[in-house]
Amino acid sequence: MTNPLAPGSLAGRVALVTGSSRGIGADTVRSLAAAGASVVVNYRSKAPRAEKVVAEITAAGGTAIAVGADLTDPASVAAMFERTVAELGPIDVLVLNASGGMETGMGEDYAMRLNRDAQVNVVDGALPHLAEGARIVFVTSHQAHFIRTTPTMPEYEPVALSKRAGEDALRAKLPEFDAAGVEFVVVSGDMIEGTITATLLERANPGAIDARKQDAGRLYNVAEFAAEVAAAVVDPVPADRTRYVGDVSGFAPEA
Repeated sequence: MTNPLAPGSLAGRVALVTGSSRGIGADTVRSLAAAGASVVVNYRSKAPRAEKVVAEITAAGGTAIAVGADLTDPASVAAMFERTVAELGPIDVLVLNASGGMETGMGEDYAMRLNRDAQVNVVDGALPHLAEGARIVFVTSHQAHFIRTTPTMPEYEPVALSKRAGEDALRAKLPEFDAAGVEFVVVSGDMIEGTITATLLERANPGAIDARKQDAGRLYNVAEFAAEVAAAVVDPVPADRTRYVGDVSGFAPEA
């Protein structure tokens, strides 16, 4: 994986990436740590996997801790931030990477609870612990970002609707962010090859990923997209606060 961030460019900063024990989150947190940030590897239930990422970072000379939290539980979220600040200090970077909704057995409202309610809960819990000039990065998909104007695959629609609801709820907080001096940027990407969402979608709708790849020309892999998320931590925030990764020509813009 090529790190888009210069060595030492985040020295002295603290970064927390939700859902960072694997996939996009893990690669993102590795890039932030390699750039000098002290990082929190957040996980829901797979502690050994998170500790492995921490071990990789510390072996390379970085600073990292693994902190478990159920993002749908306010008390668990509060404990995560309290431990982060106690061990590392105020948070400069919060990457909202964790999402889901295609899992089975989690309840009909799980997608909305995780992709909307939990995102707002995490941000509300983070605000008192953010450093001056902190940045929040919300990770989403084109299929979710454009869901109001461009239909998506039926199997993904509950996730897309809930992630767009989460994005809207966070954008509604922009006046609060601005007043607090907190920057906010959305990173919207196409379907990412190698993610759990792509795997579940392919299982539910065989051929879906190949079809999307043909329409888009190419799809980013996990490492490539994670590099874009990491870059969004330091690059200037776009005027519409949205960083698009991959082809968007097949998506109708909002009116």
